Amino acid sequence: MTVLKELAVRRPVAATIRLTVPAGAARPAPPVGPALGQYRLNLMAFCKDFNARTQKYKPETPMAVTITAFKDNTFEFIVKSPSVTWFIKKAAGIESGSSRPGHVVASSISIRHVFEIAKVKQSDPFCQFMPLESICKSIIGTANAMGIQVVKDL
Repeated sequence: MTVLKELAVRRPVAATIRLTVPAGAARPAPPVGPALGQYRLNLMAFCKDFNARTQKYKPETPMAVTITAFKDNTFEFIVKSPSVTWFIKKAAGIESGSSRPGHVVASSISIRHVFEIAKVKQSDPFCQFMPLESICKSIIGTANAMGIQVVKDL
């Protein structure tokens, strides 16, 4: 019964912090240090936990992280997979999208690339209940907005 009471009691939230941190490279330097330091959170605990959770990704992969800071100086965080635009740029082998999307094609990717990106994005907490086809359509729309053509086969 005490466990239910503990779950029912909500801890007051001080802030919600959104950061983009390279995988396995969280250090108590900017941007992590100032963002967490102003809420008096334990920087080293966050860095160790974040680096442990993201060690399966390649180094320097930009990971989106949402940190919930509580008033008692504790925190929880959720690590999301890299953005769709980052995956598309890596699959296309380019640094940035087209300067004039819809007019100038920067590069092209295949349907197979889109499907692989969709399988990775399906593991995200907000996409886990979405059908794979819907995620693929969203990725194709993002690629078109970046000026990257989606073709059947390369």
